[in-house]
Amino acid sequence: MRRYHGGAGLARGSAGVDYVRGKSRRSQAKRRIAKLVASHIPDNASLFISIGTTTEAVASALLGHRNLRVITNNLNVAQMLSDNSSFEVIVAGGAVRARDKCITGQPAIDLIDQFRVDFGIIGISAIDEEGSLLDMDYHAVRVAQAIIKNSRDTLLVADSSKYGRKAMVRLGFISQVSTWFTDETPPQTLSDVLADNGVEVKYPGGER
Repeated sequence: MRRYHGGAGLARGSAGVDYVRGKSRRSQAKRRIAKLVASHIPDNASLFISIGTTTEAVASALLGHRNLRVITNNLNVAQMLSDNSSFEVIVAGGAVRARDKCITGQPAIDLIDQFRVDFGIIGISAIDEEGSLLDMDYHAVRVAQAIIKNSRDTLLVADSSKYGRKAMVRLGFISQVSTWFTDETPPQTLSDVLADNGVEVKYPGGER
């Protein structure tokens, strides 16, 4: 922890370590979710892909597709998808966050607002039992909100470790999501909220 006048924050090095830990945590579940998401994305589709280790797994699973048009604020995703010569990859401008190569800021939002795409693929840090989508970073949340606003279908990718976790910044509500891809059936209280809001849940081995 690094202290400064009026508060304290994580030291720079520890943030990078957190990203590496997040990438390895539940990696098998994330790959299974990613494979399921990829099976629901047709060739020739347009999509946003936001930041996060699960969205990066989705990008990897999409490499076998053809003619995707992708706008992303994740440099890791852009680098990965550029290996497919049939893809058109557009990177949002803005400030690059060193720990995970996330791009945030008004320029990123302005670019996203210029498009209307088939699918927006977003991740979250947490979801509470009332259906609020939560994250840790206000700046990243503002970009994710722009993705939701400009997508015909919003696909949430979040494994079961996100159920009931604590996060301070409200990204939105589950009703703004078309489909939630996860690895396990959500708890009953949350399942009732999903049903009330017409949100489809898909997970490997079953759908609800």
